[in-house]
Amino acid sequence: MYPHERSLVSEYASRPFAIIGVNSDKDREVLKERILEESITWRSFWNGGSTNGPISTTWNVSGWPTLYLIDHQGVIRHKGLRGEELETALKELVPEAEEALKKSGR
Repeated sequence: MYPHERSLVSEYASRPFAIIGVNSDKDREVLKERILEESITWRSFWNGGSTNGPISTTWNVSGWPTLYLIDHQGVIRHKGLRGEELETALKELVPEAEEALKKSGR
C-alpha cells in the first residue's frame, strides 16, 4: 500500500491534499524505523500499539487498512475506497478544495 500512497503524495504535492496515517504496531521504535525504511513522508500517528487504541476507537475503525476521504470542510465523503474508485473520488474532491481556496482568496 505504501507505494500507492507515495505516488499520491507525489501526484498531488502542490495541491490541497494530505495523507494522514494511523499505525497500530506494538513497538513504537520499530515503527519509527519502518517509517524511514518505507519513505513515509506524510504524518503518521501511533494508535497506542493496538488496533483498539484511542484513534481507531474514536473513529470506529474495525478493519485494517481503513481509508477515509475527508473533504476540505472536514466532512467524511468516502470510506474504504480502493483503486479506480479512490482515484475518481480524489479527482473530484481535490478540485473542490482548490475552488474553495480560490474563493477564499488563499
